[in-house]
Amino acid sequence: MQELILKLEKFWDIVVHVWNHGYLGVDIGTIIEAIAIVVLFLALRQVFAFLVISVLKRWVEKSKTDLDDEVLNSLEDPIKFVPVVLGIFLAGEHLPLSGRLDELVSHVVLSLVTFNIFWGLVRVVEPFSFLLNKLEKIFTPAMVQWIKKGVKLAFVFLGGAAILETWGIKVGPLVAGLGLFGVAVALGAQDMFKNLIGGFLVIAEKRFHPGDWIKVDGIVEGTVEDIGFRSTMIRRFDKAPVYVPNSKLADNAVTNFSAMTHRRIYWMIGVEYDTTIEQLKEIRDGIYDFVASSADFADPKEVSTFVRIDSFNDSSIDIMLYCFTRTTNWGEWLEVKEQLAYKVKDIVESAGTGFAFPSRSIYVDYVDKPAVAAVSEETRPEAFVPPVMENQATSTTTTTSS
Repeated sequence: MQELILKLEKFWDIVVHVWNHGYLGVDIGTIIEAIAIVVLFLALRQVFAFLVISVLKRWVEKSKTDLDDEVLNSLEDPIKFVPVVLGIFLAGEHLPLSGRLDELVSHVVLSLVTFNIFWGLVRVVEPFSFLLNKLEKIFTPAMVQWIKKGVKLAFVFLGGAAILETWGIKVGPLVAGLGLFGVAVALGAQDMFKNLIGGFLVIAEKRFHPGDWIKVDGIVEGTVEDIGFRSTMIRRFDKAPVYVPNSKLADNAVTNFSAMTHRRIYWMIGVEYDTTIEQLKEIRDGIYDFVASSADFADPKEVSTFVRIDSFNDSSIDIMLYCFTRTTNWGEWLEVKEQLAYKVKDIVESAGTGFAFPSRSIYVDYVDKPAVAAVSEETRPEAFVPPVMENQATSTTTTTSS
């Protein structure tokens, strides 16, 4: 029994030793307390952010501008991250660290503070982008969006450089040392740089903007949604997104339908061949007067407008109608075209004629010959003469002997 007690005392001494020395000379109790501090600040993060943001919101509501409200909304997430950094800092201060461990914790805290500051700077770029929006008078909206992205990337790069400097890593020599590597990457990333330059040319030349309806020959037709550094996202009319490399947009012909000033209607109206000259003139003048007087169509002085007797087709006399609508919206254009179709039908029927349709007349001529010896005059069947169709087009005559 005495021996068992001695062994238990020895085991307890081991437990006490482990508890007191813990990890790297820090007792476990202190480590648990440090962890508890971090957990506590994580738990109070939402409460802290709510209190701080509520006070700031009451303060900014007194101002007459909305800029401070937008800035506060952008900084909400970085503000919520402050208690996390503060908890890690206090936990590090609570631990009796020295030497490299103390330096490591200091670098971690400095890195987190730097990260939070530059995170906030990246977030506030958007509220202050109204200053860049004034450049839209000089550049396109897509180019302004590129500038915004460039400013954000600059803050990200500076933040990363500042964090590296915190750990004693010099950015300048690092960039210089990556020179040869950069050349190798550039050779392998020619397509990426080609797409980047292609996107810059597309934006600089103002070929199209987000929201425009375009057609890239042999590639895609749809609505532009976003012009990125490498590719442009075009949503087809079936709502499927297509990501087109910017180099394709720079090298291929691009039709921008949204840049149309007018929308064309080009018809060939076929009327019957028995239509008289007076009826043709009445139809031609009626259609032209309607197009010229309607507010839905562009004035003939602005664009080419023609209503002319054009050609003699196989089954019809063709009248060419060539005009432009004022609207370029597809739905409105269809409605205007529908009303024009109603009017054309009314004009043609009012003139006393009709629309032609493909047809062909066949004439069959039977010539009687003397009966042969094998067939008597009485028994020979009479020739069958099929009915003759009305002639509405050029005639084809076929002669058959019986």
